[in-house]
Amino acid sequence: MADRTPPLPVDELRGLVNAGEIDTVVLAFTDMQGRLQGKRFAARFFLDDVLGHGTEGCNYLLAVDADMNTVGGYAMSSWERGYGDFAMHGDTATLRRTPWNPGTALITADLSWHDGTPVTASPRQVLRHQLDRLAALGWTAYVGTELEFMVFKDTYEDAWARGYRGMKPANLYNVDYSVLGTGRVEPLLRRIRNEMGAAGMTVESAKGECNLGQHEIAFRYSDALTTCDQHSVYKTGAKEIAAQEGVALTFMAKYDEREGNSCHIHLSLRDAAGTPVLADDQGPYGMSRTMRHFLAGQLSALREFTLFYAPNINSYKRFRPGSFAPTAAAWGPDNRTCALRVIGHGPSHRMENRLPGGDVNPYLAVAAMVAAGIHGVEQELELPEACTGNAYDGDAAHVPATLREAAELWTGSALARAAFGDDVVEHYANMARIEQAAYDTAVTDWERFRSFERM
Repeated sequence: MADRTPPLPVDELRGLVNAGEIDTVVLAFTDMQGRLQGKRFAARFFLDDVLGHGTEGCNYLLAVDADMNTVGGYAMSSWERGYGDFAMHGDTATLRRTPWNPGTALITADLSWHDGTPVTASPRQVLRHQLDRLAALGWTAYVGTELEFMVFKDTYEDAWARGYRGMKPANLYNVDYSVLGTGRVEPLLRRIRNEMGAAGMTVESAKGECNLGQHEIAFRYSDALTTCDQHSVYKTGAKEIAAQEGVALTFMAKYDEREGNSCHIHLSLRDAAGTPVLADDQGPYGMSRTMRHFLAGQLSALREFTLFYAPNINSYKRFRPGSFAPTAAAWGPDNRTCALRVIGHGPSHRMENRLPGGDVNPYLAVAAMVAAGIHGVEQELELPEACTGNAYDGDAAHVPATLREAAELWTGSALARAAFGDDVVEHYANMARIEQAAYDTAVTDWERFRSFERM
């Protein structure tokens, strides 16, 4: 079992509140779109009342679109059901300071109904369910997420007012691995690194990436739930720090026609004794039999589970040949042209899912990987031959090319329904339908430029 020692123990929080160093506690959960939603509490009230009893939030928070519009089709929340509340209970293992907001601590919440039953469609609960299934096999998942983002020398408000046109990237050329390139934005990167470290995360490094103004900050892996909690806090915190610095950064999957923002997810397993489960020096490519089944499960479920890896219209713009984003449902040893990459050796032997973009909800993506792996192990699926060449030119099945295709595969997936339950499948299928319908009615700049005068 993973050690989930809180970055800020409750007793230490009490001392900081009594000393006047902490005056605000944020209680928040991650919604379907991957955003933190919740409330800011006076710290003393939080300790005296909320910590032990929780608080309430409108259940429409798991039944809205990206613009927070109330939309139809959700069984759990609607006008007919009166848009009632669910309960939010803080997980004390997630309590941490947020140095970018002085005098503030943050705690991640689980959601339940008033009878105490969990809100099964909440992203954190979707992951918890899959981790419970994995624990029944005697295993714990360890995960690392690699989030890329793009930095612009514009405020968020100016960018919005200009319709995100004519923005000024922080770097004007490809700065992949360039120390000079990262030096241009080091004040921002340094703040993010140091303040995430002070929030209880283990920061590894920062590096430049390919697109203009594109960078990545990497964090040390941890147990799956902790990593996903940290991912959500980091994503919100990085935006808040950028805003304080008078710049903007985006994690959207595909900002322009150049390289998109990825979120590669690394996963390994350990047993109760802490022994790596996926590694075997005598196996092909260093893989144990369990890893071969687990990886075969990823391939088997990849297309049907893509909705959890690529949840938005924009997500699918990344999947282009030669883009370092995958188009083929293939695996390969240290092969960045494949959707699934096997890397590391010995205790660090692991798989990398290269499908998700920066817009991914980490809880849902990791839940999908765990569910797919369990399927492969339980069915003892055989792993096909490795791709050791260019997967873009191979004959492997293509990953879904649109949100509409991914949603159809998800809705019709018997495997998804068996792993997640009909309620979860229908909830996220509806999310995709709402997003697709909104896109289908939108008129874009591309259409105006091509059609206004010339058509």
